[in-house]
Amino acid sequence: MKILVCISHVPDTTSKINFTDNDTKFDTNGVQFVINPNDEFGLTRAMWFKEKQGATVHVVNVGGAETEPTLRKALAIGADEAIRVDAEATDGFSVAKQLANVVKEGGYDLIIGGRESIDYNGGMVPGMIAQLTGANFVNTCISLEIEDDTATAIREIDGGKETVKAKLPLVVGGQKGIVEESDLRIPNMRGIMQARKKPLTVKDPVDANAETQTAQFEKPAPKGDIKLVETVDELVDLLHNEAKVI
Repeated sequence: MKILVCISHVPDTTSKINFTDNDTKFDTNGVQFVINPNDEFGLTRAMWFKEKQGATVHVVNVGGAETEPTLRKALAIGADEAIRVDAEATDGFSVAKQLANVVKEGGYDLIIGGRESIDYNGGMVPGMIAQLTGANFVNTCISLEIEDDTATAIREIDGGKETVKAKLPLVVGGQKGIVEESDLRIPNMRGIMQARKKPLTVKDPVDANAETQTAQFEKPAPKGDIKLVETVDELVDLLHNEAKVI
């Protein structure tokens, strides 16, 4: 089985976020980037298929050279090969079109991506890859088993879970549950050293026009002032007369 894991290069959630050019561009200065958490869950599941079923695992990213350390981390975790499509990740459709081209050229049986990235939260790329490649698609996947050419997946739905079966090739939008946080792997020194020797191929992009563009960013409103109270009676009075919530 040949697996492709789509890796997004996203800011660490602890990073301080700022914008430039009149709040129209994300400021990357001083920002630490990591593997998108939903993608890392999927990568860890792919490593299970590699170890238990002998699968080959490739990782792919759309971005500039600055994303290569993130791909190298995926290689250190255990992926066999990395691919970087040398194009700016401008919107979901253009990214999906680049990734779909990699899928078609590579003949992958299983494509795993995160259900969404934690930067723009578009949640559209895995579904678009499936549409562009003609593969089956399971989103919000929290469990995945493969036997021969058939996948059994469990996905979250409103108010419950759904178990589905699908033939390969299959695109999966994964999330926490496909593996647990305790299953995530920290690269060890041996893995880091091996990652330096594993192939990282840079591919030229295909033509893909962006269908959307960012008009402006806006930070959440700052938290209001805190008022300390000393007695329950004072709290009740403030809630009743000032906040007017009781």
